[in-house]
Amino acid sequence: MKRLKLYFFACFFATFFISAQTKEITLESIWNGSFRTERMDVLHSMANGQQYAVLNFDRQSRTTAIDIYDYKTLKKVKTLVNSESLDALQYFTDYTFSDDENKVILATNETAIFRRSSLGNYYVYNVKDASVTLITEDKIQEPTFSPDGNKVAYAKDNNLYVKDLQSGETTQITHDGKKNAIINGITDWVYEEEFAFVRAFEWNAASNKIAFIRFDEANVPEFSMDVYGQGLYQTQQVFKYPKAGETNSTVSLHIHNLSTKETKEVKVDKTYNDFYIPRIEWTNDSDILSAHYMNRHQNELDLWMINAKNNTSSLVLAEKDTAYIDVTDNLTFLKDNSFIWTSEKDGFNHIYHYDKKGKLINQITIGNWEVTNYYGYDEKTNRIFYQSVENGSINRDVYSIKLNGRSKTRLTKSEGTNNASFSADFSYFINTFSSASTPPEYTLNSAASGNLIKSIKDNDVLSQNLSDYKTSKKEFSTIHVNGNDLNMWMIKPANFDATKQYPLFMTQYSGPGSQSVKNSWNSANDYWFQYLAQQGYVIVCVDGRGTGLKGAAFKKITQNELGKYEVEDQITAAKQLGELPYIDASRIGIWGWSYGGFMSSNCLFKGNDVFKMAIAVAPVSSWRFYDTIYTERYMTTPQENASGYDDNSPINHVDKLKGDFLLVHGSGDDNVHLQNTMRLAEALIQADKQFDWAVYPDKNHGIYGGNTRLHLFKKMTNFINDKLGDKIEKQEENKVKDIKIKG
Repeated sequence: MKRLKLYFFACFFATFFISAQTKEITLESIWNGSFRTERMDVLHSMANGQQYAVLNFDRQSRTTAIDIYDYKTLKKVKTLVNSESLDALQYFTDYTFSDDENKVILATNETAIFRRSSLGNYYVYNVKDASVTLITEDKIQEPTFSPDGNKVAYAKDNNLYVKDLQSGETTQITHDGKKNAIINGITDWVYEEEFAFVRAFEWNAASNKIAFIRFDEANVPEFSMDVYGQGLYQTQQVFKYPKAGETNSTVSLHIHNLSTKETKEVKVDKTYNDFYIPRIEWTNDSDILSAHYMNRHQNELDLWMINAKNNTSSLVLAEKDTAYIDVTDNLTFLKDNSFIWTSEKDGFNHIYHYDKKGKLINQITIGNWEVTNYYGYDEKTNRIFYQSVENGSINRDVYSIKLNGRSKTRLTKSEGTNNASFSADFSYFINTFSSASTPPEYTLNSAASGNLIKSIKDNDVLSQNLSDYKTSKKEFSTIHVNGNDLNMWMIKPANFDATKQYPLFMTQYSGPGSQSVKNSWNSANDYWFQYLAQQGYVIVCVDGRGTGLKGAAFKKITQNELGKYEVEDQITAAKQLGELPYIDASRIGIWGWSYGGFMSSNCLFKGNDVFKMAIAVAPVSSWRFYDTIYTERYMTTPQENASGYDDNSPINHVDKLKGDFLLVHGSGDDNVHLQNTMRLAEALIQADKQFDWAVYPDKNHGIYGGNTRLHLFKKMTNFINDKLGDKIEKQEENKVKDIKIKG
């Protein structure tokens, strides 16, 4: 009897286990948060180097708190501030410490303007007496403490203001700000999007000067978007957007002296006709400001040192490239005002050390691999900390190295993607690790050795939940295409049978310097690919020429011809994959978003004998429609390179369409304008080419909000099933017939 019982339970357990492994991912589960990962929000290392702060949100009470934790024990030491105890605000969404950590700016009521910019109400919380001060009743941008913590500078209505926290007095330091004309201290649309910063003002170390960039965008052409909303009449959003070859904002650099209340324009000892100022940063000397000046082609970058006392300037570094130079935030000044700098000048991105006059002291890192992140310099141990792909271009590891380039140490041990957040004194780092098979794990590590001290947070619950689902391994490999070994991953159906043939669905982004094939944890799209694999598709991603982290030559081969080599690589890769015995070459599809949509459109048109269908979401259809900074970086201007713009734009290849095409866009896309899809649709119509399309009302480049993402992915999935999945249904029908016959 006991033996029977054990047998029964063993059978029950085995049945349960098998059934647990066959639970299927649904589109609803992808977008309802079922696979959400645990994370650490707004991590800040305290100045003492022994503690860190984290923003914690209580979903039940809808309150937020800044909690302080001890690095050694990982235990909460205290709650610095909880919105529950503040009458002034119910919750806050972000925080910023003053340098002495006696004050904190708390953000609330934040509303997005564009991708990185927002307006909000901001309060200063005094740690010593727990008082809360509203900076101003109006919504403002980018409030920033002075280094001494006694003042806050901020932007409002395109002007700059300074509030003295001791006296409570607010001083307006610019007065000419005007919508769609003059902006002081905040970037214009194209700088924000392409140079990736919003705050264009900086305090000096002595807290008595503010440097800022002024944007005169009066002559920049305007772009308008209809906003349909809920009203009887639509409204319009009108903003300055310089398309390739058009007029940019005229930029100038200024320094305001709070003591004398004077503002002076900075003049450097070189004449620039059409230029950018993509970065400014004060050195340790409170009178010396550094500024990046870049020509419009972005293949010349000058680093200037400006003396605010006498308004003189000296050029300390001048880089040139045959293609373009990437702007980074990797400039670090040491105590003697020598500086750390990253550059691709030897063909790979590496770290360099220069003296304060721009003379090269030494190249710190060297090799046929890329530095992907610079974390900082520890003057006590004379070590630099950085992230690189030395352990394979799809992986990331954290390293330390002496300033002289010796004693390099790999600090992370696990193969995948490692990213570090160092304590202020560089004694510890919190490592965020993930791989294609391991969801994010947060651990405390020794900065000296990299050794694990303690686990902080993991996603074991998510891993356990996922073990119930029918998922497939992401298989990494390379594929030899057009003379290059390209990184690739493949996902096969969980019940893959090599004797059968499957439709192939390719995903890619392909933009300059990007990377889609990487050993890191799932995004929402990865779950969608798993869902499609459940339906019987083989999913493949290939990073072709022009993508990043394999050296400058590989990345910059697409210069002046965006959409040529990248498209050739996707088409050739699809042909080669179609020769695999388990791929049905008559059913190959491709999709992409933004640059990826530009690519998928081109692949379907130019590769009409290879691809049966394509989906393009928010695609660029002609680089003539996109902005100056991004487009001209890779293409120069349309006036100089008309063939480069036109020869590889999808809008000029619609006559080649043979397969099935789904075109999707958001009508409120301030980045890649709906104009791209409208002009492409019109070209297709006039070429008498049938296609499917969808426009999402008032949605921006991300096409999200409410039920939008679920709706979009249902639409795309239905399209894929309709155009590629016909034989899958027949195979399933035949399988059922076989079972019935055998039965």
